[in-house]
Amino acid sequence: MARQTRQQRRQRRAQQQPAVAAGPSPQQPAMPASRAPEPREAKAERSPRPERRPAERQAPAPVRFVQESIAELKKVEWPSQQAVVSGTAVVLIACLVVGAYLWLNDELWKYVVQHILLR
Repeated sequence: MARQTRQQRRQRRAQQQPAVAAGPSPQQPAMPASRAPEPREAKAERSPRPERRPAERQAPAPVRFVQESIAELKKVEWPSQQAVVSGTAVVLIACLVVGAYLWLNDELWKYVVQHILLR
């Protein structure tokens, strides 16, 4: 099923609730009865979370950690072999360039210190 366009959703809403687009009429309450605020007593009776049944057991923390790690690793989009090779080549070339730059800089400053500053 294709996703609906915004225009289609607007048309569907307009057909379902034509009075809402014009605003609330004097006969209609501004808020539907199902959306009316609940009394405080009713809110206090509901628990925020459903209670766990005692039969449900969770695995120990290390086991659960390994299970969740495996599940996350299955979601990873791993690079292709070509991407790994090209990425490795870029890193090695960058290391060679930076290493050569540092070596040349070191040789230059060694010459400056030995032949100019220490004379």
